[in-house]
Amino acid sequence: MDENRAQLYRDCQKKLLKHRQDILNGLKNLSSSLSVEISGDEADMAKALDDQHTSMMQREKLLTQLREINNALERIEHGSYGVCEETEEEIEAERLMAIPWTRLSFAGAEIRETTRKRFAV
Repeated sequence: MDENRAQLYRDCQKKLLKHRQDILNGLKNLSSSLSVEISGDEADMAKALDDQHTSMMQREKLLTQLREINNALERIEHGSYGVCEETEEEIEAERLMAIPWTRLSFAGAEIRETTRKRFAV
């Protein structure tokens, strides 16, 4: 691996670690909103339930992102980071900097999307 690619991976690792910490902080904040007791009249309870539902959806999204980030950090450790799962080519530097947990190059993402659309009915 050339030095430019190694530096790219170090930069991506820093971004991943920061993003992971931000997600963990967000999850901590969401936990407090999920533990609120629901009371009041029907309108208050409906609003509280809707807020909890929204918080739970946010929590699931954050947990999914956290898994992707942890997987990317493992790939860095094991030397498989930056390789597209579809094309087995190096993922473009711009894409890694924009989405450091990505597992697909631009071409790989297009292949995956085309395949998904073809089999979605």
